[in-house]
Amino acid sequence: MAELIEVEPGRWRFVRPTIAPARSALPCPSIISDIMPPTEHVDGRFYTSKSGFSAVTRAHGLTEVGTEKFKPKRRGTDTRAVKEARRQSLRVAVERFKAGDRPRT
Repeated sequence: MAELIEVEPGRWRFVRPTIAPARSALPCPSIISDIMPPTEHVDGRFYTSKSGFSAVTRAHGLTEVGTEKFKPKRRGTDTRAVKEARRQSLRVAVERFKAGDRPRT
């Protein structure tokens, strides 16, 4: 929300407050470290490296949540006749609705 301030006697101006961007105290805030707290894995060992933890996960055939790759979705392969039948069905439904035909509840 803008704030009204007096620039000089008789002159006013709207000023929007500026919000400082979020910054980290670290020298390179965009870099993610490979170090993590010691975590036990399926093989009973403790790992402090994210890459080592991920390697063991993959070796055991497991999937880390958030790193899995999904297969791309494929579009339907409707033929022209199927599309036209769908359009015709919708036209009939709209016309019946406009004519006052309502489903009973």
